[in-house]
Amino acid sequence: MINQYSTAQERYDYISSQHGGYWRHDFIDHNYLYNLYFPPEEFFNHLTGHIHQLVLNYPIAQKDLAGLVGDLIDQPPERVVVGNGAAELIKIIAGMGRKLIVPVPSFNEYANAAPVGSVVEFALAAPSFQLDVDKFADEAIRCQAGLAVVVSPNNPTSLLVPKVELIRLLKKLAEHNCMLIVDESFIDFAANRDQETLATELDSYPNLAIFKSMSKAYGICGIRIGYMLTANADFADQVRQGLHIWNINGFAEEFLRLAPQYRREFSESCDKVKADRDDFYEQLQTIPGMTVYRPDANYIFCRLPDHAASGPQVTKALFMEHNIYIKHCQGKTMEESDRYLRIASRTRAENRRLVKALSDIIDREGK
Repeated sequence: MINQYSTAQERYDYISSQHGGYWRHDFIDHNYLYNLYFPPEEFFNHLTGHIHQLVLNYPIAQKDLAGLVGDLIDQPPERVVVGNGAAELIKIIAGMGRKLIVPVPSFNEYANAAPVGSVVEFALAAPSFQLDVDKFADEAIRCQAGLAVVVSPNNPTSLLVPKVELIRLLKKLAEHNCMLIVDESFIDFAANRDQETLATELDSYPNLAIFKSMSKAYGICGIRIGYMLTANADFADQVRQGLHIWNINGFAEEFLRLAPQYRREFSESCDKVKADRDDFYEQLQTIPGMTVYRPDANYIFCRLPDHAASGPQVTKALFMEHNIYIKHCQGKTMEESDRYLRIASRTRAENRRLVKALSDIIDREGK
């Protein structure tokens, strides 16, 4: 049963096999990716005051949901498809029968959701892990991909692909009937978000679709909202056909109704996240031998020093000794995956506590 463990090892094994529900287990979660400063408390008070209506009544369906998201992001509703998290939309496009190409390492769900044999993985070369869009386009064309996916900022590397590069990629793929899916789930934490988003380019590129998980930036992981944005009406209709009539619950609907009231608070919350993240980046760089990649999202990608234990061993030690849980990258499609960590930024105090604990573990291994 949950929360009943015979040993610390049993507790760790249970937690590391889960995909959520962490708040029930009393540890500091530097694995999953949160905005800890949003939504405002006023929103939770509103939900409490309307709990009966939200539980007892049917929510609205897709057309009206698209209108709510469109109001929030200043886009026409016909361009919007709303999903039960981005994962629902990923599952739909992966089942379209088109060959899909994705740079790796990346968010595993794109490859995992697709049928066996329909995914081409394009390796990002260490140590930079930067996407070469020309080589990526060449490979997409060579393998006759119908869908190309770029997560920007990428997960787990936290690296942004510059907008100018993505536009060049769009132009190359357009000539070969290939849709480009740009996952911008973390772009609100990029330093120059308004300049880098492709949301302003939809009219120019009918082979562009933007995916956005609202859970990450808006701090609503438990509500589950994601959306797709595209000016390609045919592609949007194909995705809509894969949705259930009530795919979004009443709590998610109520969030979308209220979110436009909190635009200023949302912007301020992202600024706080970025400030904590930047301080975290500086602190991690004080660990001797650690390679720390400059982040564009709310998490940081690191390579452990050569003398340190492996990523899985360090992750386990942090949890067992300090009650802190992070994500190691073993299992990601990349060379020496067990040497890399992805660490979510939390509050400044929690981040600094993690750096101290991580530094002690690595220092101990080096002696």
